[in-house]
Amino acid sequence: MLSLPVLFLLGLATALIGTLGGIGGAVILVPVLVLLGVDPKLAAPLGILSVAAGSLAAGPRQLDEGVVHHRLGVTLEITGSAGALIGALLSDAVPGALLARALAVVAVAAALAGGRRKGLRNRPQPEFASERLGEWPGTLGGAYRLGDEVVPYHAQRLPTGLAAMLGAGLVSGLAGVGGGFIKTPTMSEVMHVPVKVAAATSTFTVGITAATSLIVFAGQGRLDFRAGSAVVVGGLIGGVGGSLLQQRLHPAHVRTFLSVALVVIGIILFVRA
Repeated sequence: MLSLPVLFLLGLATALIGTLGGIGGAVILVPVLVLLGVDPKLAAPLGILSVAAGSLAAGPRQLDEGVVHHRLGVTLEITGSAGALIGALLSDAVPGALLARALAVVAVAAALAGGRRKGLRNRPQPEFASERLGEWPGTLGGAYRLGDEVVPYHAQRLPTGLAAMLGAGLVSGLAGVGGGFIKTPTMSEVMHVPVKVAAATSTFTVGITAATSLIVFAGQGRLDFRAGSAVVVGGLIGGVGGSLLQQRLHPAHVRTFLSVALVVIGIILFVRA
């Protein structure tokens, strides 16, 4: 196992990147750990711990900003948690190389889907200037502040989104990567949720998905608590930093960052395979 300072720095850096893009730092952390010689069976739980820590740390600031949509997140998490449970139970049966290649293809496809779109899909509407910020109770819509303006939105294509979240949860349980790199592009590009809301809501929900997987990993005796403590501390600091950066960036820049991060993830996963 790597030294605690190295694990701390890896947890911090990947949680910062993961929180900023709403993809979960584990999708970078787990392949890097494996490339550095960590047993994949031990790397996956460390990735899940990183995701949980980043989600917990970023939550308060993102909730205060009104960019987390609880109803949408919990609705999508119904299938996400089910997939995570199935994936964790099957994690010993799927060849690592096959899974890595599949994840790489998904990451690059998500990057292309987000990167080809220019400008803002969800634009500020002056008539909503006095509208309540955050989610609108009883709906899958809401509004968030962009500069001095207010942007309304409403999630679309819910059945497709639920199916994608099942896949994201399955990936999370199988590989210990959180599934955020599927969740955020799905909400943004398929369900037409603003990328800042999608990233924040994904960060909120990956913590729930992670908790489901951790229960199974703990029962399998795969948690290294000493190494995990270093990753968690780094993840908490990185999660705070990522949420601060996300607040200050324009949505178009967040989407660009997300696309670049996904391409890098795809390359790392291909190398791992």
